[in-house]
Amino acid sequence: MAQLLDGKEISKVLKEEIKEEVKRWKEQGVNPKLAVVLVGDDPASVVYAKSKQKVSDSLGIDFELTVLPADSSEESILALIDSLNANPDVHGIMIELPLPKHISKERVMAAVRPDKDVDGVHPINRGYILSGEEGLFPATPESCIEIMLRSGVEIAGKHVVIVGRGETVGKPLVFLILKHNATVTICHSRTPDLGAFTRQADIIVAAVGKAKLVKKDMVKPGAIVVDAGINEIPGGICGDVDFEEVKEVASLISPVPGGVGSLTTALIMKNVLKGITLQRKEGQ
Repeated sequence: MAQLLDGKEISKVLKEEIKEEVKRWKEQGVNPKLAVVLVGDDPASVVYAKSKQKVSDSLGIDFELTVLPADSSEESILALIDSLNANPDVHGIMIELPLPKHISKERVMAAVRPDKDVDGVHPINRGYILSGEEGLFPATPESCIEIMLRSGVEIAGKHVVIVGRGETVGKPLVFLILKHNATVTICHSRTPDLGAFTRQADIIVAAVGKAKLVKKDMVKPGAIVVDAGINEIPGGICGDVDFEEVKEVASLISPVPGGVGSLTTALIMKNVLKGITLQRKEGQ
């Protein structure tokens, strides 16, 4: 029976560390601040924005939410981002998605300064992931690594099979995990006989967005299974791993909810603090 990779407990530790770092910055006269931009009134986006405000408040990070009407022009959104980029009191910028259909997501996300891009989606930050340089990186792939490292998992030398090649998790995770000296195989929806690959894995990271895709017979006994999926099912949510089945053969497994997702907001806040350091290097 697998032991849990407990994201909730790790998140508590992370948040205490962040509080201490916020305190140190404030002692130096810097008040860390996150600015969130919400265009329209998408219900899920409103909930996410409020949850980030709650976490920010609990960590001592200043929070500024700007809500623009759904019919706002792209130019007005870009002008707002320009003003936040130029404001030395703002250390992190986040654009809540989805944006209204008449707005170019690519243009808006690329307008955020790379050293304030706490979502880690700017093309320059993508390049830093590839090159191994320091930048701001997306929270979910970082969470996959953090939940393992803080649970005592040795990644170096392990064969990691990532199921999913999406822009949000799969692709960035390949290069982030390579930095930890793993051997990486990436599978996706066109991979024939997925189980033939996953059964070779010391570590499986599931991030494909298909409920309970990874079954017991696809997992090598004693493997570590990290579930980065989140899917709505009748009665709640589940991951990409059939948790009840797979926990019988894995040595460690992350649940959904309570696993990887529990760390993401804390790691976004950590990016706000990392942004301060990067901005100081740039001479702001």
